[in-house]
Amino acid sequence: MGKTALVIGGGFAGLEAAIRLSKTDLDVTLVSDRPFLWMYPTSIWVATGEVAPEDTCLDLESAARRHGFRFRQGRVESITGAARAVRIDGEEVRADYVLIGLGGGRMATKGIEHTYTISGAPGSTEAFCDAFEAVLGKGSGRIAMGFGGNPKDPSAVRGGPGFELMFNVDTMLRRRGLRDNFELTFFAPMPSPGARMGKKAVAAVEQMFRKLGIRSRYGKKIIGFAQGGAVLFEDGSRLESDLTMFIPAVDGHPVVKASDLPKNEAGFVEIDETCAVKGFDGIYAIGDAAAIDGPPWRAKQGHLAEVMARVAVSNIAAIEKGSPKRESYLRDMRIICLMDMGNGAAFVQRDDKSETMIPLPIVGHWAKKAWGVFYKSSKMRALPGFAAMARPVYGRTGQAV
Repeated sequence: MGKTALVIGGGFAGLEAAIRLSKTDLDVTLVSDRPFLWMYPTSIWVATGEVAPEDTCLDLESAARRHGFRFRQGRVESITGAARAVRIDGEEVRADYVLIGLGGGRMATKGIEHTYTISGAPGSTEAFCDAFEAVLGKGSGRIAMGFGGNPKDPSAVRGGPGFELMFNVDTMLRRRGLRDNFELTFFAPMPSPGARMGKKAVAAVEQMFRKLGIRSRYGKKIIGFAQGGAVLFEDGSRLESDLTMFIPAVDGHPVVKASDLPKNEAGFVEIDETCAVKGFDGIYAIGDAAAIDGPPWRAKQGHLAEVMARVAVSNIAAIEKGSPKRESYLRDMRIICLMDMGNGAAFVQRDDKSETMIPLPIVGHWAKKAWGVFYKSSKMRALPGFAAMARPVYGRTGQAV
């Protein structure tokens, strides 16, 4: 029997790793608790009703068939690094190589049940969409959107989708002739949210907020949320809201936290620059599950997750060939974002040498949508038209219908 590779987690990192591993001589299995990959970068339009949920789903079973790896839908219950063993739905599975792409958990905030989010399970985005339409039906109101931080690991922030959703909500309200009836406020605990993108991007967002009349509440720690959605701050102040969308910071995945793997203070797996878990042969951590090194502005992003997957697989292939050559994910450490603004977008890139912010009026919005079609098509080895025709439709439970 040949050697085996087990990839746990069906997100950007996990799928990329499985596809790359399928080109090696290893017997590859991808495990995910969902039958699909949920494309978070394009799910912002599900929240505003512009895109159907199924358009943001990539069927993992179909991808497995097209690339030649196995897909197993199941819940990962535990990881034992010393034995390279993973318990899936009560069954212990061992492999020669284990790639951990489980993503992360979410920071707990008191009263978070009084908010909606677009960063959780797909059903949570649809729930926000329903609540948003209900508020619109009243004709006026207050809408607040924001995100939190993780003081134990500043790289674990998810601010971009919040900014994008706010811009898209503003655009929708204007198109419906309702903008003057709604108060929009963006909130975050840090003094300058979005600073990781660079000074140019932060200045551009602030200018757009002023132009559009979007208020901001920055620099105060969020201690919780009151019934109805009001945001509570550490200094005793509060932000009243009829609808609150909140993206909590990423935290270590509960399964990872409970494992014997080395972890940083936030619960992310400690790796070296080759994505190998320190002290555990044959185990790699990629994407949000890993503790990433790099400059102070580093951030967990989908593009970095795919970079880490490629690096890990390349290094596994080198080991199998007996080659001493190793690749490092740190060589491609950068921030890349096509920030959608409802009726346009801005391309943002930051690395150690430069900061770039390029406004893309009108065309940027459609460029991001085109990226979504391209991503699905490339992963499914299909032309855009055939990919759309072949897609399964999923309900909120995550089951195909």
